[in-house]
Amino acid sequence: MKFTAWATSDLPELDEGGVYRLENVVTDEYEGRFSVKLNRTTDIEELDEELDVPESGGASEERTITEVDAPEEWIDLTAKVTQLWEPRSESVGQVGLLGDPTGTIKFTKWAKSDLPELDEGGVYRLSNLVTDEYEGRFSVKLNRTTDIEELDEDIEVGDDSTTVEGALVDIQRGSGLIKRCPEEDCTRVLQNGRCSEHGEVDGEFDLRIKAVIDDGNEVHETIFDEEATEALTGITLSEAKEMAMDALDTTVVADEIRGKILGVYYRVEGPTFGRYVLANDFEQLGGPADAEETLIKARSL
Repeated sequence: MKFTAWATSDLPELDEGGVYRLENVVTDEYEGRFSVKLNRTTDIEELDEELDVPESGGASEERTITEVDAPEEWIDLTAKVTQLWEPRSESVGQVGLLGDPTGTIKFTKWAKSDLPELDEGGVYRLSNLVTDEYEGRFSVKLNRTTDIEELDEDIEVGDDSTTVEGALVDIQRGSGLIKRCPEEDCTRVLQNGRCSEHGEVDGEFDLRIKAVIDDGNEVHETIFDEEATEALTGITLSEAKEMAMDALDTTVVADEIRGKILGVYYRVEGPTFGRYVLANDFEQLGGPADAEETLIKARSL
């Protein structure tokens, strides 16, 4: 179980491998994941004994990618590395996409896990992965207990992409220039400078759009990440930060984005994570729709 000891609690440091009796800890829960918090009332007693703790937190289970449907589970996957991306943090050793016949999923391998490098196009049997979930998007984490076996075979990766065509009728709250938690293994968006998991932190800026596309029959919630947002609007992260600094207000970035893309027709393609379509590729199909009609439709959502 995850634990957090607050810096303001003035408690002694816990050592990895140490066994302790902890009194007065507070339980917490986030999206079905339980944890405990140590605070200034917590009493810590180090014990001169050993505890038998399973390294993987329990027996892992063989899954396909589409069977990953809950966080904090230990699983095994046989999958192909379809893409590798440039890590955005020194704590991340590798990040990219794994694929099997049922679809694709994001993976993260921590730099401190001391695991061998995965090659793009390589097929591996990966044992003791931990599932994770953020905003309806599932992923897997490779850690120091993960076992990696390279296989001399190929896998045909299934296509789990969705194509949406329609007018972009709304830009949801949380779009534009945002700040994310800088803590390792946490990308939550800060609310008023606070992370729901780690409290007050100095966030790292990011750029995104949470858009709603209306195809005439139904609406589709779509997320454009920093790279896609820059390609869609022509606004870079550095330019967005300058705009916000000049105006002393981060909301000007979302307003600028709204003026560029609201009412425009697009074709968007990408995988579906929960209720969101992640925009990997997009194409503008036409100019803005009637502004008044678009606004009425957006306000009715």
